[in-house]
Amino acid sequence: MLNYCWTVLFCDILPLAHDADIGQNAVQRYTLQKNENFILSVENNKVELVLENTLDREKKNELNVVLTAVDGGSPQRSGTVIIHVTVLDANDNAPVFSQDVYKATLPENSPPDTLVITVSATDADEGVNADVTYQFGHVTEDDVHVFSIDQKTGEIRLNGLIDYEEMTSFEIRLEAKDGLGLTSYAKVLIEVTDVNDNPPVIYLKSLSSSIPENAPPGTEVGIINVQDRDSDKNGQVRCSIQGNAPFKLVPSIKNYYSVVSTGQLDRELVSDYNISIFATDEGSPPLSSSKSVHLSVADINDNPPVFEEQSYSAYVSENNQAGSTLCRVSARDPDWRQNGTVIYSLLAAEVNGAPVSSYVSVNGDTGLIHAVRSFDYEQLRSFQVQVMARDNGSPPLSSNVSVSVLIWDVNDNSPQILYPAPEGSSFMTELVPKAAHGGSLVSKVIAVDADSGQNAWLSYHIVKSTDPGLFTIGLHSGEIRTQRDISQSDSMKQNLIVAVKDNGQPSLSATCAMYLLISDNLAEVPELKEISYEEKNSKLTSYLIIALVCVSTFFLTFIIIILGVRFCRRRKPRLLFDGAVAIPSGYLPPNYADVDGTGTLRSAYNYDAYLTTGSRTSDFKFVSSYNDNTLPADQTLRKSPTDFLEAFDDSTDASQVGTHAMLWTFYIFI
Repeated sequence: MLNYCWTVLFCDILPLAHDADIGQNAVQRYTLQKNENFILSVENNKVELVLENTLDREKKNELNVVLTAVDGGSPQRSGTVIIHVTVLDANDNAPVFSQDVYKATLPENSPPDTLVITVSATDADEGVNADVTYQFGHVTEDDVHVFSIDQKTGEIRLNGLIDYEEMTSFEIRLEAKDGLGLTSYAKVLIEVTDVNDNPPVIYLKSLSSSIPENAPPGTEVGIINVQDRDSDKNGQVRCSIQGNAPFKLVPSIKNYYSVVSTGQLDRELVSDYNISIFATDEGSPPLSSSKSVHLSVADINDNPPVFEEQSYSAYVSENNQAGSTLCRVSARDPDWRQNGTVIYSLLAAEVNGAPVSSYVSVNGDTGLIHAVRSFDYEQLRSFQVQVMARDNGSPPLSSNVSVSVLIWDVNDNSPQILYPAPEGSSFMTELVPKAAHGGSLVSKVIAVDADSGQNAWLSYHIVKSTDPGLFTIGLHSGEIRTQRDISQSDSMKQNLIVAVKDNGQPSLSATCAMYLLISDNLAEVPELKEISYEEKNSKLTSYLIIALVCVSTFFLTFIIIILGVRFCRRRKPRLLFDGAVAIPSGYLPPNYADVDGTGTLRSAYNYDAYLTTGSRTSDFKFVSSYNDNTLPADQTLRKSPTDFLEAFDDSTDASQVGTHAMLWTFYIFI
């Protein structure tokens, strides 16, 4: 037996049975199991399953039919197959509402989107035939804007506001449609219930703009009227004044009340009153409303101005601009209008023997205190002034306050170096023993600052030195010490440029030069001026070299011209002087070198030229002739232009003239 699934609408051709035998032994006929809906039709080798009676899917959605094929053999053989018939749905059922009439109750003033009621309809079909949608039938324009229905769920919700006083009920027709348009109908009755939705309304009939400060209790200041649109208890109203205002309501005729004072008024305590009147009805829940009444109290001048602070302090940096604002004093007068208008002024006084008005001024209207002059912290650090505040009442009242002006220091003074003395006033050099060890105290820079606080905190720095690794200076002490032991390779002359900085913002500084000589005795010390000379003229070196080259070129040209003239005249040279005195080398100062032989001067003098080793200057030794007074050999004289020019004669040797001209040129520009 085989199972065969088939979906039948009206009739359909079934597949034929197969028998391997032939002839009479093959399939001869077909039979169908008896049933209420189908019959079998066999024509022209076609087997058809024919629908005889109407199917109802809502009663039975599936059928099983047995088909048998029989052959003609002996013994007779047969085969069967089960035909499974699935009944498809047809849209033969309309939607059915659960109720013909739906009823709902809705309080007035319900908020939008409130759920009113949910309707439902069912359809016995399936699939799209059973999809039910909901909509309103014929409704008025007002109903369309008030209610809405969800097409899928059937929820009816409130779209707008409903008011019992305008509409007490609504009747709405409903439609339910399935997927192919079958429709059923129902209706909804919505009853609107009344609520206490009208609060009392307060009307102000009369009100005084102000009441005198000294008015007696019981003074009437206004009349009010209260109304409520509701009826019965919802329209019954109770009135009262809330808060601590010294006023009350006194009933007069129906729904009318008088506003009267209950105590003594004091404008200095309360200058204005906001009287809050509350009205509440007897509804459930009760509704209320309120109204504020503004009432001013007339003033009398009975209060002097009062400063906001007992004393004031003003802080100003020195070197301020004249006219700059120092601070502001403020006084308040609780009185009204001219009684409360405050005018400021300075009380007469002196500061350092000068009128206080020459130091500060006060704006009579705003109380702003301005500096009249620029202050100097080093001369004046603080002072006090008295400011008076006076009202415009009659008679006027006043009060005073003290203002302390404190001057702040600014970093306006550079450090002043006391030691060593500034260059130009004196020349100071200190000796450092050759055997000095690392950490030895060599000297100390002493400086002061006229400022105060951190502006006077000084720090010391070496900004330039001959040997950067030899000396160090204490950051705050100014003590100059050796960083290591003195060695033979260290230069004898050590120059230090020391900067002294304060701690102000921005920082100010001063510099000084320290000249140190590494030596154990004065006999080894060269001319001290050379040290200062080198430092002072370090910036002019390049200019001097240029000038030296130019002048040397000029003199060489001059010498060549003279030599040319001499050769033309073919004259013989003469001796420039009669006997000369030789200066022994033992008379020469230490570390001097012989540059030339005996020079040429007038016969009255003899000299030798020497240069100090490592220097850029030259000195000349002079002695007188045998017949003149003898100059001590250890004296040194600077060359002069007159001596140099007179030294040359017509018989001067050319080589000596060139040599001495170069030395003289070198001397002039050094």
